[in-house]
Amino acid sequence: MLPLLLVSMDVSVLYFAVPFLSRELRPTGTEQLWIFDIYGFVLAGLLITMGALGDRIGRRRLLLIGAVAFGAASLLAAYAGSAELLILARALLGVGGATLMPSTLGLIRAMFRDERERGKAIAIWTAAMTGGIAIGPVLSGLLLEHFWWGSVFLINLPAMALLVLLGPVVLPEHRSPTAGGFDVLSSVLSLATILPVIYGIKELARNGLAVVPVLAIVLGVGFGAAFLRRQRRRPQPMLDLALFRRPAFAGSLLVNVLGMFALVGFAIFTTQYLQLVAGMSPLRAALWSVLPTVVVGGVAPLAAALAARTNRAYVMAGGFLVAAGGFALLTRVPAEAGLWVLLTGATGYAAGVVAVLSLVTDVVLGEAPPDRAGTVSGLLESATEFAGALGMALLGSVGTAVYRRDMGGPLPGLPAAAAAPARETLAGAYTVAGTLPADAAAALLRAARSAFLAGLHAAAVVALLVMLLAAGLCLLLRRAHAAGRPGSPAPADTPAGRAGSAAPADTPAGRAGSPAPAGRAGSAAPADTTAAAAPTGAVAGEAPVDAVTER
Repeated sequence: MLPLLLVSMDVSVLYFAVPFLSRELRPTGTEQLWIFDIYGFVLAGLLITMGALGDRIGRRRLLLIGAVAFGAASLLAAYAGSAELLILARALLGVGGATLMPSTLGLIRAMFRDERERGKAIAIWTAAMTGGIAIGPVLSGLLLEHFWWGSVFLINLPAMALLVLLGPVVLPEHRSPTAGGFDVLSSVLSLATILPVIYGIKELARNGLAVVPVLAIVLGVGFGAAFLRRQRRRPQPMLDLALFRRPAFAGSLLVNVLGMFALVGFAIFTTQYLQLVAGMSPLRAALWSVLPTVVVGGVAPLAAALAARTNRAYVMAGGFLVAAGGFALLTRVPAEAGLWVLLTGATGYAAGVVAVLSLVTDVVLGEAPPDRAGTVSGLLESATEFAGALGMALLGSVGTAVYRRDMGGPLPGLPAAAAAPARETLAGAYTVAGTLPADAAAALLRAARSAFLAGLHAAAVVALLVMLLAAGLCLLLRRAHAAGRPGSPAPADTPAGRAGSAAPADTPAGRAGSPAPAGRAGSAAPADTTAAAAPTGAVAGEAPVDAVTER
């Protein structure tokens, strides 16, 4: 979990370092944006590629290579003497991060063949991911209180060194024996698909409708069509499109997109409220924002325990309904003394969505063959990055549109030249207020805060509706999820169900539709049969389709 924690922390660790970077490296506005964005762009673009590479060369090997690369890039970033060098270092961190994330999930899929054990492992994985994102800004702020800005990168080195030393000892190697050669052209096409789309969505969220980001999205969609066409024609594709014909797999990916859309998309409103409406310093705001994480950290294991006792679809739908309740509360956040309302609502929606995401990860990995676990993990993480960017773009656009509408009327005492930035954003209104007399500044800020809250409420309503839609989708998929529970019979509309549940699991009919332990679809073995009775590297009744080599 160490590499996952650090990769997720690096998404947010630079939040407080901007003033220090600006003073020492003097980046231009464009360079500063790239310092932040290049890590996420490269990470998102390479996840599928690195997942497929891990399936072929071994997930432990790729994890260790990524740890070395991540550590070296962290050292380069810490001592970067120019903005250009820091941008390069952040790009290399993205490459290293792209090797670590799918490798960890791929290893979990291969190491934990028992569904209940895998669910617990993924719950811990999810907690580490959400914890890293929350801890990043706080740890960054604490380090910057005592050390120079490069220290936020040096914290990666001890963990990466520990992973390189202990990984070969404690982690088994897993690779696909049937994956074939690495498809370089498919890798390039996947990169050319994801990067322009993510870039275009983020630019639309940041600067509004413009020609360049729209063209970037169109270009990415075109490359995506070429990528899909190539996967259909290859005998051993990088991404097996047949997986999308499984309702549980395709539906869970869509549920993941809807959940991350709301979770990431609304985060910007929480941050702005704490800093601009509540008037907190960045470090204090980060410390308050950790409070929901304390609750959220225990939700993923709870969801896994509930899913072991009932249909996962009901647990996932319940998670989305909890999230909807959190967003409903956020529609009531007041301008004054609204901190606890905000934090309670944020805790509710984060807990609900995180509960769902841990189960979604388990479903997607469980539906995928073990020898494709790395590629599928990369696909899942790419969908997460896409959903987050889309959420920031659309929910941010809703909030901005409402803010501008409410600020569109006359602003007494405000010069015409100063009105434009005040009508754009709440931060712009604060900047303008600093140049006005006290009474005029107070009036402007009251109007701006009121407009911002109206935008926050509107975005919360949209997110609430998305959560209700996602809950309904989960209930529609309840039959597919019921087939994935231990001991459930195979549904008639799955390959395993059509082949007959009495088929031996080491035949194609027994393996069809699910690589799960005995007792799941495609096997007549009792549900309590576990890996304890099976040879090393396989569960009882399952062919060892994923090669397990030396420890």
